Amino acid sequence: MSEVPSTPAVSAADAAATQSIWEALSCVHDPELHYDIVNLGLVYGVEVKDGAASVRMTLTSPACPYGPYLVHLVRETVKSVKGVASESLDLVFEPPWGPALMSEEARLELGFDI
Repeated sequence: MSEVPSTPAVSAADAAATQSIWEALSCVHDPELHYDIVNLGLVYGVEVKDGAASVRMTLTSPACPYGPYLVHLVRETVKSVKGVASESLDLVFEPPWGPALMSEEARLELGFDI
């Protein structure tokens, strides 16, 4: 019988920081779509380990003219969260962003078919 590897425990402080980052990122708005980047589905993941925050996100397109601005906003937002000692941002384009990644609320408000 093989043993299942254990997942390292997440500290309460890191869990709280992770939740706070998600909440803070929901206040960052895409300047073209005028909607928050969390409900747009641009943020793929947030992880905090020992105060080091890592965000994995994308843009609506690789040629997004607001890409550098959004990256700056995300970095500054993450840095401002209590419990975050450092941050890193991984900007990825796989999987590609599309309306299917948006929350139902965002799709309805922005007029995308569900």
